[in-house]
Amino acid sequence: MSVAARAAGADQVRTALSYTFAQAGVEGFVHARDLDTGAEFGHRADSRVVLASVFKIPIVLEYARQAAAGRLDRAGRHTVTAAYRAGGSATDGCSYDVEMSARDLAFMMMTISDNAATDLLLDVVGIDRVRKTLDELGFAGFGVSSSRALDDDIRRELGFAPGSSIDDQLTGISDERLLALGVSDPERSPSSTPRQVTALLAAIWRDEAGPTEACAEVRGIMSQQVWQHRLVAGFPEAGVRIAGKTGTDFAVRNEAGVVEFPDGKRYAVGVFLRTSSAAGRQPIADRAIGRAARAVIDHLRSRQ
Repeated sequence: MSVAARAAGADQVRTALSYTFAQAGVEGFVHARDLDTGAEFGHRADSRVVLASVFKIPIVLEYARQAAAGRLDRAGRHTVTAAYRAGGSATDGCSYDVEMSARDLAFMMMTISDNAATDLLLDVVGIDRVRKTLDELGFAGFGVSSSRALDDDIRRELGFAPGSSIDDQLTGISDERLLALGVSDPERSPSSTPRQVTALLAAIWRDEAGPTEACAEVRGIMSQQVWQHRLVAGFPEAGVRIAGKTGTDFAVRNEAGVVEFPDGKRYAVGVFLRTSSAAGRQPIADRAIGRAARAVIDHLRSRQ
């Protein structure tokens, strides 16, 4: 393909992305990379974006690295107590204490984005260890936090009582106030850039982020994510495999993951949206993530 043809193709993709994001009423930030050739394509890929639960990727990586090194027992038992539960999905919404292995905490954190499991696992592996590993791998700017800390910030900003249920008190709070919360601001919440996120995924998929055993465990867990409404929406074909992690907050809709085609080609992709609504259900924005990912990956595949 000639240089001129590639430039024209890139312009077409950027136009398509702009249209997709405008139709969904969102700001969009995208990056994709071919895991075998290193070819890349991005749209606002070096802007800092709120990660939301995408920050759980380095937590599961640290868990897997410690397990592979023999410093952490995968089968070791840990209890999700009321101190970790804030309401939500999986153990976060359980009425009573739940005991499970370290491995299963990682599984719940990544497959269903269980915040209580996340915070307990983060206590087990140590947030300082997560940050040290990110620094050593060259991802010093990649944000990480506990879910509790983010929830505490929301309570303080909205004037809710410490430890109270956030969801039960949101009725009547305006979109304007919710969209202005610190959790939706990359300067005040765990953040990174789309390019950095796909670089971390590439390191995991190439066994460069730790021992082969650890990287393989992370890939296996991420391949079992239950959410089928974002990246998956752009790749409905049989035989296409997707491993990903979503991230959601009031003004945030994200997903980052790896798309593998039957021909063996693999692409890391991250799509990060800032929405104009704080509504919990935003199917048009969710579908825009799949469409954007498809557009950039199809562009990379056309350049082969």
